[in-house]
Amino acid sequence: MNIRKCTTNDSKYICSIYNYYIKNTIITFEEDLVTESIISKRVETCVSGYPWLVVENEENVVVGYAYATKWAERSAYRKTVEITVYIDNKENGRGYGSALYKELLFVLSNAGFHTAIAGISLPNDASIKIHEAFGFSKVGHFVEAGLKFGKWVDVGYWQKRL
Repeated sequence: MNIRKCTTNDSKYICSIYNYYIKNTIITFEEDLVTESIISKRVETCVSGYPWLVVENEENVVVGYAYATKWAERSAYRKTVEITVYIDNKENGRGYGSALYKELLFVLSNAGFHTAIAGISLPNDASIKIHEAFGFSKVGHFVEAGLKFGKWVDVGYWQKRL
């Protein structure tokens, strides 16, 4: 596997990976499918101040991505980021998510960020497992925070000091 910085050329892969989760899961609260153009704009915006990484399989195909974004608008939050990871649903369980998070947390720490926060739609045992394996602790729980597929969904927040 190869982990590298994301470019807008990766947008078609990211779009394909993410649209699966939009269509089929509560993992994201996004409800409308994204286009390559939307993803390209997000990548351009994000990479200007925060890391966005992709992982490629042995055939050099992007099979996952992870990134950090601004946690909140106020300047005192500037050293806190929200992070996320998505793996192609056909590639889960092969270590791609762990490899991406290891690299993302390393990059964030070296860039001087202090805290990483992850929001997890519940239930999501796999996401909880990976975050806790990297030392994240649950710090909050919002009941019925989102409505997707006609059902109310809770959201938990996990935090790690870098």
